[in-house]
Amino acid sequence: VDSSIPEFNIGSGIGSGMFAVGILPVLERVLKLTSNITYLELSNDNHKLLRKLQIIAPGTFNHSANVANLAADAATRTGANALLCRCASLYHDIGKMGKPEYFVENQQDENPHSLINPTLSAIVIKSHVREGAISAKEYHLPRAIIDIIEQHHGTGLIQYFYHKAKTAANAAAAHAAAATTATASTANTAPASDASTAVSEETFRYDGPRPQSREAAIILLSDSLEAASRSLEKVNPKTVGDLVDAIVADRIKDGQLDDSGLTFNEVQNIRESLKASLLHMYHHRIEYPKEGEKPKPQKP
Repeated sequence: VDSSIPEFNIGSGIGSGMFAVGILPVLERVLKLTSNITYLELSNDNHKLLRKLQIIAPGTFNHSANVANLAADAATRTGANALLCRCASLYHDIGKMGKPEYFVENQQDENPHSLINPTLSAIVIKSHVREGAISAKEYHLPRAIIDIIEQHHGTGLIQYFYHKAKTAANAAAAHAAAATTATASTANTAPASDASTAVSEETFRYDGPRPQSREAAIILLSDSLEAASRSLEKVNPKTVGDLVDAIVADRIKDGQLDDSGLTFNEVQNIRESLKASLLHMYHHRIEYPKEGEKPKPQKP
């Protein structure tokens, strides 16, 4: 056969492409590897698991999409796998579908945490990591994505409920001490020593493990900052820069990046990328005048 014939070349190219696409999933399964083509396919919003997330927990889906943008940009700056970061970010919180109303991004008016104690709240919050890994396995997601789902909080502290529990424990201890003192004073005896139970920090920490790859560490930082940035009253280079520096420093101090393999230079690149991405995400918009009104002067 004359391979110089254009029709033969075209047919050969199409056939080779079809063969590669058909055999790629088999090779990935046998070799336990995942190609960037697979990550690209899984990043499609029409994937059945992502569609389910959009319907059940739309706030979480929006949060995950923002994390994906932050993480992909940071990965590009450090030479990490940007496609893996984007893909894993979209799936990292799928475990929240079990109890979406317990996560602030999905809440409307009521907060169910107001009806339960902080310890139970922490258990519910922590469970989304385990539930997410279970769902990922059921949908046969790649091992790299499952690992990131399990590691995206590391062994971090659920600070809000930890401080809430400590405040409640201190108030209860103070009340008990006051009652004991009053009783002892009435009985003309010495007051009993404080027997209040200390709040265990371990109860309010995620089960981990800590991030074991650069991609997992990038997503941990991006996830933390996307959530924290929503509390900023003013968005400008200083407020965003201070927030990023504080969050990154806290995670380093807490040891959450110790096993990730990130270098100091890469952490600095991630820090600068997150600052730039957050500023672009919350950029200033022009306030359009109502009909008949004069446009307001815009700040430079």
